[in-house]
This record gives sequence, structure tokens and C-alpha cells, in this order.
Amino acid sequence: MTTRHAATMAVIAGTTAGLLVAVQGVGAQGGGRAQVAAGLFRALDANGDGSLTREETQAGFDGWFTKWKAADAAGLTNESLMMGLSQVLPDTGPQCGGRSPNPRTPCQPDVDAMTAQLPAAAPAKAARPRKVLVLARAAGFVHSSIPLAARTVEELGKKTGAWTTTVSYDAADITEANLKQYDAIFLASTTGHFLDDPKDAAATAARRKAFLDFVRGGKGIAAIHAASDAYHASAAALKRAGQGADPTAARLAALGPGIMSAFPMAGRILAEGDADKSGALSRDEVKAVGGAWFDKVDTGRTGRVSQADFVARYDLLMPPPPARPTRPGNGQAAATELGPDDQVGTWPEFNMLIGGMFKFHWNDGQEITYKVDDPASPLTAPFKGHAPFVVADETYTFGREVYSRRNLRVLTSVDMAKMTPEDKAKEQFPRPDGDHALSWIRAEQKGRVFYMSHGHNEKVYANPVLLQHLLAGIQYALGDLKADDSPSQK
Repeated sequence: MTTRHAATMAVIAGTTAGLLVAVQGVGAQGGGRAQVAAGLFRALDANGDGSLTREETQAGFDGWFTKWKAADAAGLTNESLMMGLSQVLPDTGPQCGGRSPNPRTPCQPDVDAMTAQLPAAAPAKAARPRKVLVLARAAGFVHSSIPLAARTVEELGKKTGAWTTTVSYDAADITEANLKQYDAIFLASTTGHFLDDPKDAAATAARRKAFLDFVRGGKGIAAIHAASDAYHASAAALKRAGQGADPTAARLAALGPGIMSAFPMAGRILAEGDADKSGALSRDEVKAVGGAWFDKVDTGRTGRVSQADFVARYDLLMPPPPARPTRPGNGQAAATELGPDDQVGTWPEFNMLIGGMFKFHWNDGQEITYKVDDPASPLTAPFKGHAPFVVADETYTFGREVYSRRNLRVLTSVDMAKMTPEDKAKEQFPRPDGDHALSWIRAEQKGRVFYMSHGHNEKVYANPVLLQHLLAGIQYALGDLKADDSPSQK
């Protein structure tokens, strides 16, 4: 999933708002509306006779109340509705990409678009045969673009001859012995506590040590987008949950494949039934919604509705979403944010190494103009002749605890002078300095780190300028492309 990065931290906090953010922008249902309607009908048709009565519909809603209401809740909340419905509604999402039933398979049109834009040659010659390990494990929010990011690294190496690639979705591959064969690790939107084994503290400690020793000993880390949405939480959430806990993955794993359908439906049910605005539905309120929904689709007042009629009349229950604005970014509501800039690192060595902790994002589609902060760097050479360079993607801002030009060599950043006051105002709890880097490098003892913020949307991987920037960044991490990585501010 907006998707969703503020979402990950809000889920850690255990808030309903977090789950809402997690699936914002994915609930339109699109061409799968008939599939969703049929799935809802089957979930209510308890006797399987192909028709629904008012009593049967109400009984179905009543059964949901019994199954889904948390023991400590006054009624069915939006979160409990969403999680319950996600288990009974069909998956209407794509069958490829990181959030699909085939999460390690990129969508072929995206692969084709990416390979068509691959640079022909690398900016530096490899000093020796290089090997890159792509780690594509996300322990928090899982990006749809993860398998495409992994494939992009693989294809960049093949096309230019700069490296060979191994792709792994298993954090157990981060061991001292296994890493000896690699020259760099590429983090493909690795969210949450992506190296950790919650059941094995010793394994977790060994992986973390192997990771740090790898880069500090003279090798490299290259990372994209949500790799910065890892090992952090709000201070308030940590106080509630206890240090060291990372419930994000478990909470998100509880969401069934029908989450994209469940999000808008849960909100609709709550809005129609919550007359007292308490935020939770009682048993009677839930049953009342069931009865009201049957009455809407029983247009002939026959007391019985077939599946075909239910599907045909589904828009009476769930009106189609409004058309999106023509120009991306216009008319967007301010993105939901968890709270103040109180993000703290849960693995300080990693937080400092990667250079930033996600705090907020402008929604995918927001146009961002690049500013080249280090024009002399060979890593920014791809941007020459492309001013203004504009990208529409999900764009991160970073909390104040780690991100600093005294820690990083900033390569590119958001040109805030080109952003409208309305778009600037979307950022909640903004940094006073208005400093939002888009890519950077830094030395980590004997090793090197490169980070590129954009990479949420699959279209980014077909952008020739960003592909060249990514190629240069990986070659810097490998040690083949030399660049000044002293901090931007002394």
C-alpha cells in the first residue's frame, strides 16, 4: 500500500487509523466490482440455494458481529470490519507484483517497460567481477514494486556487465559466511524489522552483525524507497508496546486477500450503521445495516434476490468511486499522518547507516521537481540536460532524529521552490528546514551506502534518468564508481 508508509507506523501503534492508511487508494475495486458483489452474495447465502432473503442477510451480518467483534471492544469497529471482510471477500488485485498472490513475480508489462529503458553502458568499469545480493524481504508494508525493483537490479547488471545478481526473500541469507561472496547488498523496499527473527534472538543478532560487518569492512549497501521505512517507530507506540516488539508484520499478515475490497465496504457499513457516531456498531446496528442493504437490492419487493440480481444492483450498496482528478496531485486531501515527528530508531546503527527514517509521504501521483545538490558528482550526471526533471511518485520526508546533511552527502532533493503552497501544506508536522533529500551517499567506515527515495510506483523503474542514477549508485556502493561522499555540511 496511499498507501501506505505512515500506515506501517500507525499499525505498530495498533490504531484503526493505521489500517485505514494502509489501504487508502486501493479500494476502488475497478473492474472487480462484479467479482466483489458475487463474493459478498456467497458469504451471505448460508444455505447455498442461490438466493437471499432479508432474514438470511440479517443473519449473515449478525454472524459477522459474533465472529469479528474483539472481546474488549464495545462493538464492530472499522478495523474489525475491515479485517473480517478481508477474509470473506475475493482478491480483486493484480495477479503479479509484491502485493499479489504471486509476490515474487513482477508484472510483465512493467518488466518490458523497464528493459526498454535500460542504459547501454555503466559509468565505470568493474574492477573485477561483482556480485550483488538483492534482499527483497519486507517485514512491514509490502510494496507491489518489490519484485520489479529486484528484477531491475538484475537486468541493469546483465545489460551493462557491471555485476551479477542473486535475489533473496529470506533474511536467513544474511550470514557472515554467505555474504563473503557478494560485493554489495541491495535493499528492495525492505520495511519493518526485515532482518529479525522474532522467535530467535540469537539469529537476529547474528544477522544484524553480519550486515554491519559486511558494509563496515569495505563493501556496499544500495537501497531504494521503503528501505528507509525500517527499524523505527513512534516514541508513543514504543512506550505502549514495549521496546523491541515489531507487530507490524503480524498485523498486516492478518489482512486477508480481499483487503482491497474490504476497505471501502467496511467504511460504508460503519457510516450507515453508526447513528450515534460512536465509532463502533452494536449487534442491533449491524443487523439493521444488513436489513437495509437487502431492502436496497430487493427493488421488486419480492422478498428474495438472486445472485445475478444482487450483482446487477451492487451499485445501490456501494456506489462507484468518483473519478480521480485529471492532473495527479490536484484535489488530493492531505495525507493521513500518525502524529508529531516523534519517530525513533529501533536499531540505531542501521538508522544512522541508511541515513533517514520515513516520517511522511506525499501521495503517489504528486509531482516533485528535482534539485541537483551535488552537480559535480558522477552519480548526478544522468540529470544533466533534464532540467526541470519532474517525477510523479510517492515522495518521502524524513524525521529529524537521523536525517542530516552533516551525516550524508545529498545528491538530489525536492525543489521546494517549485512546489505550490497547497502541495507544501499537505505535509503534516513539516521539517522546519524544508529539507527533503531524494538521494544520497555516505561512507560507513570502510564501506559505502547509496539511497534513492523514489521507487514506489512501478513507472519509476521505466524512467531512463532514474535508471541511470540507480546504476551509478549501485556502482558507487560496489566501489567501482568513485565519488566524494563527505557530508554535505561539515
